[in-house]
Amino acid sequence: MMQERKVRTVLVGCGSMSSAWLEAIRKLPEVEIVSLVDIFEEAARKKASDFHLTEAIIARDLASVLEQTEVDAVFNCTIPDAHYEVTMMALQHGCHVLSEKPLADSMEHAKEMLVAAQRAGKIFSVIQNRRYEPATRQVKHFLEQKTIGNITMVNSDFYIGAHFGGFRDHMKHVLLLDMAIHTFDIARFLIGADPVSVYCKEWNPQGSWYDQDASAIAIFTMVDGTIYTYRGSWCAEGLPTTWECDWRIVGEKGTLTWDGGKNLQAQVIKETGNFISAYQDIEIPVYEATNVGGHAGLIREFFECIQNGTQPETKAADNIKSLAMVFGAIESAETGQTARISW
Repeated sequence: MMQERKVRTVLVGCGSMSSAWLEAIRKLPEVEIVSLVDIFEEAARKKASDFHLTEAIIARDLASVLEQTEVDAVFNCTIPDAHYEVTMMALQHGCHVLSEKPLADSMEHAKEMLVAAQRAGKIFSVIQNRRYEPATRQVKHFLEQKTIGNITMVNSDFYIGAHFGGFRDHMKHVLLLDMAIHTFDIARFLIGADPVSVYCKEWNPQGSWYDQDASAIAIFTMVDGTIYTYRGSWCAEGLPTTWECDWRIVGEKGTLTWDGGKNLQAQVIKETGNFISAYQDIEIPVYEATNVGGHAGLIREFFECIQNGTQPETKAADNIKSLAMVFGAIESAETGQTARISW
């Protein structure tokens, strides 16, 4: 029986985040990394050495690799400003693309990229890896059971003092564009509804080591009437939240809290009629989801979809709605007005 040909894949952008991608690939024998690309060639060589990719082509630009060898898929791990150029080049050469978040650096670019993917007939997906964490799936499953009734309000808090150095220290809208996309995407996933409007306040607190605004508060209205709020800062020192945020999800019959990790609590009304209702704790059942594992789960799904002709959960055609939340929040922060959200 003939062995199916491996999916020949190029990784573009060999910064620190690319290690999670390459680690996931180790468990996927159907994937072959044929090239590592970075504007700093030494970064690509180091990744090749770290992951024993001795046969991989080392290059400074994707175009040269596409001219040298046959490529089926491209991992776009570049900085946000380079996502458009790399993805468009890959799609125009008939490659499937899995990209780092955010999908694009503007809604205009995002729309162009979706058209290019449709024309090419190729998969274009975004690595919203936090959807694939087991706890995220567990919370989603619990909410779908309607134990706390229909969702009416969702709050998420993100407070981490992140000393990155590099491009993020100088990036405009650094929190909203580079990090909040994760949280906004999870909010859409958990609520099961898309956004229609947002009011956002963005600022750079005293003592911040960022050049641009690194804190924000946003209030979203979803199409089903649910109100979703986001409070966050990348320069808040002390008592950090998890990277997945601290969540409170309020339903008609009760409330769920989640620290973004393994700590989940839920209460529902036991008896009402008095000034304050009596409540009972509800156990949140373990949910054995099939497609979990953060980066590994999402990357595995991406290659399964290439092989069976389906689309990943985080396909760009859906993820653009999460990106629209980001740019809606940015528009509101810049104008001081409520912004309508469209995609």
